[in-house]
Amino acid sequence: MATSVNNLPNVRIVNFYFEDLTNTLFFATFGSNDKVKEFEINSNVAFTTIPHHGNEHVKARGTVQKSNRTIFEVAEGFINKIPDYKNTIEQAGESLVLFEIKFSTAIVTLDFENITDITLK
Repeated sequence: MATSVNNLPNVRIVNFYFEDLTNTLFFATFGSNDKVKEFEINSNVAFTTIPHHGNEHVKARGTVQKSNRTIFEVAEGFINKIPDYKNTIEQAGESLVLFEIKFSTAIVTLDFENITDITLK
């Protein structure tokens, strides 16, 4: 995920869960983390996934905001995607703040010849 404050970009890896039903990307972090301070200054972010096969990945831009939900409410989605995240939730869940990114379009890359813009409904 990338942020930018005062024209200075910053990028980091975050564990996330994408909820198809609401077209929302969720991630959790500690409330005192630098990225939280950056969100307060500029809520526009970009993100990309890390390819697991070949060059397959997704990238998009959106706005980030603190979620009205908690990590415990979306825990099953995180754990289904990242089984070891169960330990993180059990050990640090009370200290984690859940954020969400909303976006309406994304670029899906399957390989160098198959790159498509998609619109989420």
